[in-house]
Amino acid sequence: MSLRAVVIGASAGGVQALSHVLPDLPADFPAPVLVVVHIPPRKDNALVDLFARKCRLKVKEAEDKEPLAPGTIYFAPPDYHLLVETAETLALSSDEAVNHSRPAIDVLFETAADAFGSALAALVLTGANHDGAQGLKAVCETGGRAFVQDPATAEVATMPEAALAACPAALTIRLDDIPNALQAMLEE
Repeated sequence: MSLRAVVIGASAGGVQALSHVLPDLPADFPAPVLVVVHIPPRKDNALVDLFARKCRLKVKEAEDKEPLAPGTIYFAPPDYHLLVETAETLALSSDEAVNHSRPAIDVLFETAADAFGSALAALVLTGANHDGAQGLKAVCETGGRAFVQDPATAEVATMPEAALAACPAALTIRLDDIPNALQAMLEE
């Protein structure tokens, strides 16, 4: 199997975009899926409850030093960066915001690229800043697969356009095609 983990970043319009992707992953999808959505720093993360009701995979908020489990969707908690410490372990950080965001997509993507290299798939979805662009470039540089939501279909095209500019090798993809593209990677 050439796919060991999936990382996804989204901002403005992200909940809608993720609603086209995460519920369509099959119950036997073996790779962990790590998600950063730019959310306000409040105490509760409504995304976990929302997607737990929609998805066939287990959905939870990531915890510091938590072992990665297959077939689980991990959301970054509000006001913490989500990092991949090793190919088996997550970490949380309250370091400074990156691209005005904590959690930041770049932080997740860069640490996941270091941990998983060519066995990583990364997706940049809709959003209004440049977060994710440098992280996606890091994924490409380590041989991982880079996907970007078609900017024409994004609620806010700034993030997908920045990601494509930073990583021209990324595949532009429609939201509805993402689950099949990830499944195909499992069979390579």
